[in-house]
Amino acid sequence: MTLKEKIQAEVKKAMLEKNAVGVLVLRMLLASILNKEKEKRAKLSKDEKDIAKLEQLSKINDEEALEVISSEVKKRKDSIEQFAQGGRSDLVEKEKKELEVLMKYLPEQISEDEIRKIVKDKIEELNISSGKSEAAGKLMGAIMPQLKGKADGSLVSKIVSEELK
Repeated sequence: MTLKEKIQAEVKKAMLEKNAVGVLVLRMLLASILNKEKEKRAKLSKDEKDIAKLEQLSKINDEEALEVISSEVKKRKDSIEQFAQGGRSDLVEKEKKELEVLMKYLPEQISEDEIRKIVKDKIEELNISSGKSEAAGKLMGAIMPQLKGKADGSLVSKIVSEELK
């Protein structure tokens, strides 16, 4: 069962349980996944003319679905921060509930200490000694594929900056 199929099944389950937040968030997530598939299909349609093959190629895999989920999680975290600054605790709570639903579909997040260890190991492996922005970019490029979906990019970026000082 793919991640997309799992989410589709969870929408049905949430509807039966009358879980309004779950239904709302999961339907929104499915819409985002379908948009990603449409984007992929549009790109592929330039080269592929066989409709059946195009249909098969445009389906997103679990890794791409995780990217969509991660993007939605980031949106919620940003919204929580903005609403908190604006004094809108009602909207903060709403976004936190939505975030809670989305987090169930991401792999377990690794700790800050584990991220720091990975960053230090990669600095040593790549022999990076300078704190310049190109060093940070090179380091982020090397680390993020390894941490994709397992760690928040802004946290990784913060740790990279701290370690390169």
